[in-house]
Amino acid sequence: MDKIREKIISFYKNNRRMPSYSEIMKLTGYKTKSAVSYAINKLIDEGILSKDNTGKLIPNNLSEQTRVLGLVEAGFPSPAEEELSDTISFDEYLIGNKEATYILKIKGDSMKDAGIKEGDMVVVERGANYKDGDIVIADVDGQWTIKYFRNKGGKIFLEPANENYKPIYPKEELIISAVVKAVVRKY
Repeated sequence: MDKIREKIISFYKNNRRMPSYSEIMKLTGYKTKSAVSYAINKLIDEGILSKDNTGKLIPNNLSEQTRVLGLVEAGFPSPAEEELSDTISFDEYLIGNKEATYILKIKGDSMKDAGIKEGDMVVVERGANYKDGDIVIADVDGQWTIKYFRNKGGKIFLEPANENYKPIYPKEELIISAVVKAVVRKY
């Protein structure tokens, strides 16, 4: 089982996607898809993989964990203390519901004052409950956007986080598609 796990992890890291059953056959030397299916089910039982509602493989614990060394003061400087306090998998930390989670790249600056800048990526969850003040991905009158969801006195609108933009009041339809769970920025 370690052999197939290592081959799938390597494929996933190199290709940034899960392999198909045919690709797993080539990677492992298995002769039949039923042998691959048996091995995949073992990895699902171990919690390493899962399947979405269409049967597509989803990685659960394929990413390596990163050490958490402690805290750093964001206010006044304090004596440095380096201590291994834990490890963390960013997948586990950022993603609550793998089947409903996806990443979008940000274009534009309407949410810059919320710390979401052009080129950033946001981790969003489809079907998540939303409330006033949440940052959402919305289809407003046929146009997609990311904004704060607002409900003031029964009046629903989308609010940007940049004073150069005006709130958006739907003329016909407002559909909230997802809720922003995290922002990712690479320097």
